[in-house]
Amino acid sequence: MDAYRVLLLWQQDGSFIKESGLSPFAMELALGVCRRHLYLLYFIKSLVKKKPSVEVSTILEIGLFQMFFTEVPDHAAVATSVDLAKAANLHEGSARLVNAVLHAARRSGPPVLPPQRLRRVSIENSVPEWLVRRWFDVYGGDRAEALAKATLERPVEWLRVNLQKTSAPVLVQKLGLTGASILYDRFIQVPADAKLKPILESQSFANGEFSLQNPSAYEVVKLLDLKPGLKVWDACAAPGGKSALMAEMEPSLDILASDVSEFRVQKMHDVVDRLGLKNVHLECIDVLACNGGVAGVSPAEGVADAAGGRSEGEASPFDRILLDVPCSNMGVIARRPESVYRLTPESIKELSELQYKLLESAATRLAVGGIIVYATCSPDPTETTQVVNRFVKEHPEFARRGDAVLPGNLDARFDGFFAQALEYRK
Repeated sequence: MDAYRVLLLWQQDGSFIKESGLSPFAMELALGVCRRHLYLLYFIKSLVKKKPSVEVSTILEIGLFQMFFTEVPDHAAVATSVDLAKAANLHEGSARLVNAVLHAARRSGPPVLPPQRLRRVSIENSVPEWLVRRWFDVYGGDRAEALAKATLERPVEWLRVNLQKTSAPVLVQKLGLTGASILYDRFIQVPADAKLKPILESQSFANGEFSLQNPSAYEVVKLLDLKPGLKVWDACAAPGGKSALMAEMEPSLDILASDVSEFRVQKMHDVVDRLGLKNVHLECIDVLACNGGVAGVSPAEGVADAAGGRSEGEASPFDRILLDVPCSNMGVIARRPESVYRLTPESIKELSELQYKLLESAATRLAVGGIIVYATCSPDPTETTQVVNRFVKEHPEFARRGDAVLPGNLDARFDGFFAQALEYRK
């Protein structure tokens, strides 16, 4: 019932499934249905003459998902779906319809997919057709199909070890993660058969010995070329993972982590407190308010010194700035399956304009010789290379520092990020 309720809310107002507080089983069920939403709708359409209500359709999606994509026995999937239709107090006959459709699916098996490749890839992988077409145009058919298939995969979970408190081998032993692989001495890949819930309920987590984070964050942060004692601004920091990573890597850094949302800043306080990080200072800041021109102008109201001691108008430039901008999430669709249904060509274009403005504004706070890293969890050129190319062209005092990094190309277990370091050379 909980998965049904959350899936309805997602379809009605775009609520994020992972923020719903579901039990592990209900969460896997809801995310699984969301990942295969378009395919399941296509399946339903092949079985009914008249489109059912969103409530009945959601129950059918849950039933079909359990029957064809989980180990749940068919008879149990049918019975629980019929019971759900009754418990949901839907119109008379809904339970009978659910029962009939699921039994028909059991007899017929999966529907025949369209022969046209683009349409087939869209339905089979539940990626909107316009987006598949975009990927075909940008990457070619084979790469586009691989990207679409990857959205259905359950993402690999990683633990980032707080090396100020423990080591990866010790933590592997404490958590009983037999056979877990270790990367960069600080990331532990959670074995596929391990349950995440008890790991996050462990005393080690409460003590701040580790956090959940994909190693792609490390590849992004490395571009900052951090040195002891530098003043760093993580300008779009929430939920705070990269700020925490930097603080753990170099305790002498002076880090200001900010976000435009008061609520998200408060959540970051929980992260910083749990990890015991003394060199991260949190503020609610609108990056777009820093709009006085490039590097060296007066800061926007509210941008305080990272040490928390300066009043407005007195803040000094930062040696390093990390700008992980709001984006389409195209690189992490498997982790955030709702995102693919929110996107439109227009929304991507609007995002790219926002991203450019954020880059321009954040750059006004960079010291001469400093480095700003522009990052997105999307590989789409509109949000990545085109934003950077435009910025460098309009601000020739900034130059690329090395090549862009796409961690997902380095390791298939990494999230799909893009990151480019830019140096201010006055």
